Amino acid sequence: MPTKAAIVGVTGYAGGELARLVLRHPEARLVAVVARSHQGEPLRAVQPHLHSAPDSLVIGLEVGDAEVVFTALPAGEAAKQAAGWLRDGRTVIDIGSDFRLRDPMLYERWYGYAHPAPDLLREAVYGLTELTRDRVRTARLIANPGCYPTAALLALAPALKAGLVTEDIVVDAKSGVTGAGHSVEDAYLFGTIDESVRPYGVPKHRHTPEIAQEAAALLGKTPRLTFTPHLIPMNRGLIASCYAPLRPGKSARDVAGAYAREYAEEPFVRVLDTYPATKATLGSNWCLVHALVDEENARLVAFAALDNLVKGAAGSALQNFNARFGYPETMGLEALPLWP
Repeated sequence: MPTKAAIVGVTGYAGGELARLVLRHPEARLVAVVARSHQGEPLRAVQPHLHSAPDSLVIGLEVGDAEVVFTALPAGEAAKQAAGWLRDGRTVIDIGSDFRLRDPMLYERWYGYAHPAPDLLREAVYGLTELTRDRVRTARLIANPGCYPTAALLALAPALKAGLVTEDIVVDAKSGVTGAGHSVEDAYLFGTIDESVRPYGVPKHRHTPEIAQEAAALLGKTPRLTFTPHLIPMNRGLIASCYAPLRPGKSARDVAGAYAREYAEEPFVRVLDTYPATKATLGSNWCLVHALVDEENARLVAFAALDNLVKGAAGSALQNFNARFGYPETMGLEALPLWP
């Protein structure tokens, strides 16, 4: 029998992308779609690309008999409801930020609110599937990683795990405007963003402590991290360029070997011998990684490109769903990228 799923926060970009993927999944059945707006409207009217959504999928307030609840909500909202769903015996996969950080005080510092369910932070499993799939398989509460952390960590993980670099890390990343969600702010209007690139959120972007937390787990010490995101004039796509000094005695051969070993069996991470392009991931769950060594300066330079709405959000959530419920990780995610 297919696993019954609900999506809470289905009217946004990430929620709509998740609905697109779940509707195509052969072992998932979308039984409820939830949002505060558009009550009583059919899902396919609110998300007009979901032509195959059945008439029965009408936006409401309840998750029904769902066995798994996907949440794609503003910061702080999923944490208010997750405990009730867990008590009902459901699995929760949060695409938002509410369970990514282990220290509740970090939410006060970086998000500006006291965490509504700090006890759940100890239980939540950080769901970057490539690095934590063993824990995801038995988790009740899965914290889907953010889009920037997904790219940065997949770019750096082999080098961090192998002890090839020091703790001085710089992440320079660029994302399309859908990463900001639905917004009518002037910064995201066509006339403002078109033909323009700008940095933002330095040094207080909310993904900074998430990258630092997971990099520390791989490195064995707290990194000195500088993270600079940029907004670029395209709908989808994200690329992270990451820099870290090599440890003495480490070489380009060590780097190449570490990346080849780490990702040899990964279904969605491809190690390239050239620079990755965001276009080559469009609409897919692929992450393209390329790592090289700046020999003159003894510095690792590692890149990762992905679709911020798929591998950076909904696709990663579905990959976690597959791992959690015992399905092949690629199920429902087999689509190749669109080109051109």
